[in-house]
Amino acid sequence: MREVAAEQASATAGSLAPVVLASASALRLTLLQAAGVPVIADAAAIDETEVKASLRSAHAAAATIAETLAELKALRVSRRHPGRLVVGSDQVLECDDVIFNKPTDLSEARRQLLSLRGRRHRLLSAVVLVRDGQRLWHHVGRAELLMREFSEPFIEDYLRSVGDAALSSVGGYQVEGLGAQLFANIDGDYFTVLGLPLLPLLDILREHGALTS
Repeated sequence: MREVAAEQASATAGSLAPVVLASASALRLTLLQAAGVPVIADAAAIDETEVKASLRSAHAAAATIAETLAELKALRVSRRHPGRLVVGSDQVLECDDVIFNKPTDLSEARRQLLSLRGRRHRLLSAVVLVRDGQRLWHHVGRAELLMREFSEPFIEDYLRSVGDAALSSVGGYQVEGLGAQLFANIDGDYFTVLGLPLLPLLDILREHGALTS
């Protein structure tokens, strides 16, 4: 079991029981820590590719796929943390009814970026809150992004600069870094684009006593 203690919780939050993030995402953990959430991370062992394939064969909507994966992660981890609030989250990229997965290598990242060039796509970021195997709350954030018409030399320089970091997210980009240069316009909540609808999550955590209100 991978468990990482939060290092940036505030003094007030430090007296509260930490929530559990059912994710291996360093970015999601950092977002929660920076917001003063007492949190530990315990990644769920979910075969996301298999689950996505099953849901897509059943013609599930992109939002349903993201929410289902987020809930499966939270429920899996909840078994190991009785009485704790567990947060599951997942993000899906959809472009013209095509669902993208995380690229497996830089060649695939290049293909994804070139296929998104000059086009609009949607990011759907789902978050689910669970305790003792029961879903308490869920939310799906949506953002629409327009990728600019970048040149072939630019994409080669971009992938050379970011390296394997391009494999850590669907689409092969991180807008919080060099990936911002890929875009002409972003319409939606910044945290949703990063993969965690943070503000509604903070609100529900206050309601359940995980944060001071």
